[in-house]
Amino acid sequence: MTAVRLPLILQQTIPFVALFVGITVLIGLNRKYELVVTRAAGVSVWQFMFPFIIGSLALGVLTMTALNPLAAWGQRQALLVESDWRGENAVLRKAPQIPWLRQISGRDDVIIGAQMVQENGTKLVDAVLIHFDSGGQVILRQDASTAKLEDGYWQLNNVVERKPGEIPVRKASAQLRTNLKQDFVQERLTAPETIGFFDLSNRIAAAKSFGISTKALETQFNSLLSQPLLLVAMTLIAATVSLKFSRFNQSRSVILGGILSGFMLYVITVLVKAFGSSGVVPPFVATWIPVVVALALGATILLHQEDG
Repeated sequence: MTAVRLPLILQQTIPFVALFVGITVLIGLNRKYELVVTRAAGVSVWQFMFPFIIGSLALGVLTMTALNPLAAWGQRQALLVESDWRGENAVLRKAPQIPWLRQISGRDDVIIGAQMVQENGTKLVDAVLIHFDSGGQVILRQDASTAKLEDGYWQLNNVVERKPGEIPVRKASAQLRTNLKQDFVQERLTAPETIGFFDLSNRIAAAKSFGISTKALETQFNSLLSQPLLLVAMTLIAATVSLKFSRFNQSRSVILGGILSGFMLYVITVLVKAFGSSGVVPPFVATWIPVVVALALGATILLHQEDG
């Protein structure tokens, strides 16, 4: 599980990689008089920072187009492994976030929940199905180890049925008819982190066609699109604390301030991303505004330091 989740962890740490690499390289160049000679030759800060900015953009594009699809695949595989492991170690289970669906097919009114989803949402693990009558009273509860969405029905395995006032009945399998389509369930239950960058736009269009909220998908899509500029912002933050010449000891307080600034930028982007996913803030605003503000601040500080 750790191995397949490494790409996702690496994707989340890429902004800090850009920050620390920028600080380390610029401090090293300062100590070796490289930047002093460069400036003496009449090269401006924007000229010798240009390769750093291009490198950050390239790293962001690679993260978006190559690392993210791998991270999405790894997250899907990790969920499969975790569901199998949890099935064999029920004592060690932890409270998950349960996805819920409601289906009304004829006179059947059923609410369906699960502890985990597999196969892009069409297979539910440790599923719970609660049946209601026309008056809203619970008439049946079914607990199944797995519930697989087939064409027109749910296939339940290892089912325990409970009716009010009756002894529970255990069945090897059962079927429940449904009018839910596989595409709808996939869009409803699939987590954005398990969808690769190149599939997000199609998933957003499909979710809109079903009338499902696309806030989380749009936030994820815009977050990936803004990744290159986020890395550029991190590079500019690194430059603001590393360009002042010091032969032996760079100011620790200044470097610490740069690290804290980069950390705060990352925290703000994650926090606002959560607001965008929940619909509190428009996804485009939630993902792009922090990055644009950070770019403007970094460029302003550099202009003040270098050009007066």
